[in-house]
Amino acid sequence: MFGTKNLHSGIDLNLNKLILPGVVMLAFLTLGTFLWRSSGQLLALFFFGYIGISVGVGLGLYAALPKKKKPLGRRLSLILVGTFLVGFAAIYGQENMQIEGVFFGLLGGVTQAAVVHYLIAKIFGPMLFGRIWCGWACWTVMVLDLLPFQQPAGRLPGKWGWIRYLHFALSLGLVVIAWYGLGFQAGAVGKAALAWYIAGNLFYYLVGIGLAYALKDNRAFCKYLCPVSVPLKITSRLALLKISGEAEKCNDCRACVKMCPMDILIPDYIQNNQRVLSTECSLCQTCITVCSKDALKLSFSFDLGGQDLLRERSM
Repeated sequence: MFGTKNLHSGIDLNLNKLILPGVVMLAFLTLGTFLWRSSGQLLALFFFGYIGISVGVGLGLYAALPKKKKPLGRRLSLILVGTFLVGFAAIYGQENMQIEGVFFGLLGGVTQAAVVHYLIAKIFGPMLFGRIWCGWACWTVMVLDLLPFQQPAGRLPGKWGWIRYLHFALSLGLVVIAWYGLGFQAGAVGKAALAWYIAGNLFYYLVGIGLAYALKDNRAFCKYLCPVSVPLKITSRLALLKISGEAEKCNDCRACVKMCPMDILIPDYIQNNQRVLSTECSLCQTCITVCSKDALKLSFSFDLGGQDLLRERSM
């Protein structure tokens, strides 16, 4: 309705498609301003303002660029946010940004960047934006998405996804043992925390890359091992932002399923007049891009998610 399209460049300047990027930017800037005004720390505004603007710019480019170039917007967002959190918050701030750092912070009553980040991006944020963090800002995905296995063959049959719950429990148990059993209480901030973060992150990358090559799937780590997805899957059930579609436009070509990095059976929801209710969805928008009938879009509404209809690979 509003906007125009540059036919020569293929850039779509439809203002309606820029609503989501604007909402994301505004949400983060509002949060940063609130934390700055309540704590007196201008750094909070910079921290959350930078993340919001970076994700907003990536989403905006994704909306405006022609289909073949849309992934550049998401790649830019991943790089801007991922390198910032690794370089600024972790290395410069000497913080453990892994989930163990959050556990250490909570046990010690230390409200460092990791704790605030997890509360916003992994607990409360998904109630509004779903798992947009996984698709647009994760520093692990930033690396894994560079691998050549963009089109997965489906999930491993069985309950392999439960390993991430075990990983979550082991991470929590390790922190509890270190804190109460060994008297190690420096896992949130400081040189020891930074060393823990660097070692943990390298471990994630090595395992993630190894799994990707073993299973020919860039997101294998996300599907089976990532402990961060445990809280995300709980709160993203309430997400207002989800993928929706028009059943009458869908010809069930399954292109969206073949290209979905998380193996979601998207048409099964759409043809049942539902939005995509799977808590595995990272809102990467690949399905929207590859749909030749323009049957899919992002929408704000309320419906309880949690029904995971996923494609399994043939063994």
